[in-house]
Amino acid sequence: MADFALQALGSLEALPAASWDGPGTAAYPFLRHDFLLGLETTGCTTADSGWQPCHLLLRDGEAVEAAAPGYLKGHSYGEYVFDWAWADAWRRMGLSYYPKLVTAIPFTPATGPRLLCRPGVDPAGAWAALLEGVRQLAERRGLSSWHVLFPEPETAAILEGLGLATRHAVQFHWFNRGYADFDDFLATFASRKRKALRRERRRVAEQGLALRTLTGSEIRPADWATFHRFYQLTYAKRSGHGGYLNRAFFTEVAPRLGDQVVMVLADKGGRDVAGALYFRGEDTLYGRYWGCEEEFDCLHFEACYYRGIDYCIAEGIGRFDPGAQGEHKIQRGFEPIHTRSSHWIAEPALADAVAAFTREELDHVEAYRREAARLLPFRAGDPG
Repeated sequence: MADFALQALGSLEALPAASWDGPGTAAYPFLRHDFLLGLETTGCTTADSGWQPCHLLLRDGEAVEAAAPGYLKGHSYGEYVFDWAWADAWRRMGLSYYPKLVTAIPFTPATGPRLLCRPGVDPAGAWAALLEGVRQLAERRGLSSWHVLFPEPETAAILEGLGLATRHAVQFHWFNRGYADFDDFLATFASRKRKALRRERRRVAEQGLALRTLTGSEIRPADWATFHRFYQLTYAKRSGHGGYLNRAFFTEVAPRLGDQVVMVLADKGGRDVAGALYFRGEDTLYGRYWGCEEEFDCLHFEACYYRGIDYCIAEGIGRFDPGAQGEHKIQRGFEPIHTRSSHWIAEPALADAVAAFTREELDHVEAYRREAARLLPFRAGDPG
């Protein structure tokens, strides 16, 4: 790996898809060349948005041997690993935390591969070469740090061995233990919890709502436009802005992912009123976006969680990752699991402080995970 050269690429437009896509992209849709390039061409990831592409390539001559997504960040929005306190610590020391470099999938807190390697390339060696290249890049460009967000556990272990600090957090995921159908899953619940969940599902039908699940080419252009409207309205209600993704992303980029996209639409009286969007990996369903133009009791739970579970059972998918945060998922059978991020800090004194912080934080994160697990709805002796 010592002979490999790091190239910081300002746009995936300069790199053919065949030089980027590898085995990891088939299993994890967010790493696909057309997904990441689509974020760029639609204006979602640009210098103006604070997500300036700076993809990391390891080259042997002209050949790309390994690659990782990268972005120069002028803020910490859209990352889902909250480091505002770190930025404040830099400021109090008279230093600037921004720009920083992140290896992440923009706006997507979903654990997955963060490095694509050609056959025969050792991932551990590739990460070591990337780290050496990033050190030099940081010195040239005045970067404070490098953050690898939501890597797989094996990758986090490699990076920890290279000296990066590992930060832990908790998400809530559903696991398919060979259930025949949704009722088979519910049979693992304590009686009172099972009745409450069935009541939620009935409540959706009682309001005259009918839901349908569409995949790939079944999703019409009009459906994409409708879903964008739901997404924009819901973001505006919650945060006062229209969301990180624009209409062009939904109408032009997402449809190119084919059967890796699943949409649930809720109809009332012949008119769609809400929707949820999932992305499908090799053995994981990723719940990503939700939107509505009217509020209905329990509809969010049905569209975003229960329909996802239905889909996983029907398709034999092993895991359902519905997104970040949300303690309300616990009582619906989503189990608390660790997620990770890895952090390299250029300033030695601050690197030591971050490492100490992450070690102390881990105790609190694990205590929270154990407490959340005690609140799961399963009967004694069942999962969780």
